[in-house]
Amino acid sequence: MMQTGNYITSEHLRKIKFLLPSVRKKLNNLFSILFIGFALFFGLNDSVKAQSRDSLELENIFNSADEISTVRSLLIQQNGELIEARGFNGRSLNRPFNIKSASKSVIGLLTGIAIEKGFIPSIEEPINTYFPEYFEENPDSLKQGITIKNLLTMKTGLRSTSSRNYGAWVISDNWIEYALDQDFVTDIDDQMVYSTGTSHLLSVIITKASGMSTKAFAKKYLFDPMNITVGGWDKDPQGYYMGGNNVALKPNDMLKIGQLMLDNGVYKGEQLISKEWIRDSFGTYTYSNYNPYGYGYQWWNQEIANYKTFFAWGNGGQYIFMIPELNAVVVITSSTLNTSPRRSYKDSIFPLIGEKIIPFLRKRLEQDS
Repeated sequence: MMQTGNYITSEHLRKIKFLLPSVRKKLNNLFSILFIGFALFFGLNDSVKAQSRDSLELENIFNSADEISTVRSLLIQQNGELIEARGFNGRSLNRPFNIKSASKSVIGLLTGIAIEKGFIPSIEEPINTYFPEYFEENPDSLKQGITIKNLLTMKTGLRSTSSRNYGAWVISDNWIEYALDQDFVTDIDDQMVYSTGTSHLLSVIITKASGMSTKAFAKKYLFDPMNITVGGWDKDPQGYYMGGNNVALKPNDMLKIGQLMLDNGVYKGEQLISKEWIRDSFGTYTYSNYNPYGYGYQWWNQEIANYKTFFAWGNGGQYIFMIPELNAVVVITSSTLNTSPRRSYKDSIFPLIGEKIIPFLRKRLEQDS
């Protein structure tokens, strides 16, 4: 049937009348959004405006982290509140990461617990107490006098089993004997000699002193109370759990350990380790020969952007950063593939902390005060 122009016109008018309420509603919504936007922009809601700025800064931080090719996760926490946590390059935050030598800081904590529980008499206890068979066959009055504290602070004086010596140590038949067999390269309690074998001796001592494996000891006194599950933990040829490398933890569990340190050894109201041990762990007893960092009881420290920062550090870029003045913990995990001997990943990670994350945390703290 043929339609006249009048019919078409009247039909269009009918449709327009039908659509008007819908268009009017959408326009009203648009004007409302614009009004709120102008109100926020001109300061009628300062708190929301501040949150918006924080979100932009936070996005910039995580974009910068994602641009570091090796970084696989970043978690930022302040005042006990998780601000943001993300995995990169397809990595899930629910998957445990090998934290490499950041494992040493865990061993430092476990040593403190073993002393406080009475399994180890004190940090001044000589190591010959725990290796009598070795010293019967290899008497050495100097080595026998090395103390628990010397192990904790990497001041045994013995040649390192790390870096270029690491391979020979881990393929040896007996990691304990290999570490103790090393010659002195400096006096005991003199310079720092960073050595994974030294931390491994602490793990063996924990096992011998407590009568349980280091993993079982950690589970009972540290991990279970904090609801931490270990994803993996290497053993030596004699079956002792490795004391300085290759523990796998989820990033969120690393965050818990950092918060425990910030909270002076308290987790959910329970004192898992004394505040005195935390204080002493964060002391500076020596400095590395290869970087400007101070060293405590298996924990590093360094001033970053004028803030004293303590950290657990594993090869490839595994970090638990604690910044007490900002009441903040930052966790970073990274790929361990193709890591260079000069540890060039630090050249990107430390500026991320100092130039982006710390200023963000400082401003956030100032807004809350």
